[in-house]
Amino acid sequence: MSTAANTRRPAPRPAKAPAPPAFYRPDSWKREDSIGYLMGRIMTLVKEAVDVELAPTGLTHAQWVPLMKVWLGEASTVAELARETQVDVGAMTRTLDRLEMKGLVRRVRSSEDRRVVNVELTDDGRATAKEIPAVLCRVQNTHLRGFTHDEWQQLRTLLRRVLETSLELREQREGNTP
Repeated sequence: MSTAANTRRPAPRPAKAPAPPAFYRPDSWKREDSIGYLMGRIMTLVKEAVDVELAPTGLTHAQWVPLMKVWLGEASTVAELARETQVDVGAMTRTLDRLEMKGLVRRVRSSEDRRVVNVELTDDGRATAKEIPAVLCRVQNTHLRGFTHDEWQQLRTLLRRVLETSLELREQREGNTP
């Protein structure tokens, strides 16, 4: 007596991921040659340059990033902003206190769930956020001085590949993929 369950073939096992290349080796590893170090150092320097450019507005990195996330529609609650900017809710609350005192945002408690606090930009907040991309473009273009258009395109392509691999690895760690 055969049933459909008895005749099913086992699901094929996912192909094992190829071994990672051995570009780095413990016996020759140098921090200054590590892509993690290089990308982190570049990000630190770019953030510093953006902060200098935004100094006249009174915005710091911790303030303009959530402002932009709300403006771009990437987050709309205190909890989402905290998650998106990788800070705890308490730190985000303090940041929003400062942005609210500057008249750039307002917090509105959700009528459906009193635990949820929505963040909205004021008219001044929208006007301020609208100016930030020009600063970001100016800083990034300055940091890419000396690159050709093709080199810039190639760099973006390579960084996207690293990002895609990093996201895949995170999904694997979190158990979302085989």
